[in-house]
Amino acid sequence: MIQEGTPAPDFELASDDGERVRLSSLRGKPVVLYFYPKDDTPGCTTQACGIRDVYGELRARGAVVLGISPDDEASHERFKTKYQLPFTLLADPQHEVAERYGVWVEKTNYGKTYMGVERSTFVIDAEGDVAQVMRRVKPDTHAAQVLEALPA
Repeated sequence: MIQEGTPAPDFELASDDGERVRLSSLRGKPVVLYFYPKDDTPGCTTQACGIRDVYGELRARGAVVLGISPDDEASHERFKTKYQLPFTLLADPQHEVAERYGVWVEKTNYGKTYMGVERSTFVIDAEGDVAQVMRRVKPDTHAAQVLEALPA
């Protein structure tokens, strides 16, 4: 389990534009690292569009936003284009990063149990440490929570 005040586990993943993104290369800036289950589903769309709508304020606070799901780069590119998302989406199809961050969990839906991503966010400070952990976030209030977690 990732704890506040500890170094954020480093990783490198492919982005929606095919580039590789390494978390440690973003040191010097706060990072909003949010995990979501699936592109273009109702809850994930609400969450992503909420972040899109406050993106200017997040950038004004110096933050880099990274969304991670098990979807591939092509799915991310379609999702990003469809909803005009101005931030980077990262592909974690083998859910390795989700597992490292403790968000690949057993879930139950309509009586069926399966493994999937728990909607969670990690605010990482400019030094690379986890400043805040938000587990099981609600899509419609997530953006406001993220803004509260970042210094103005």
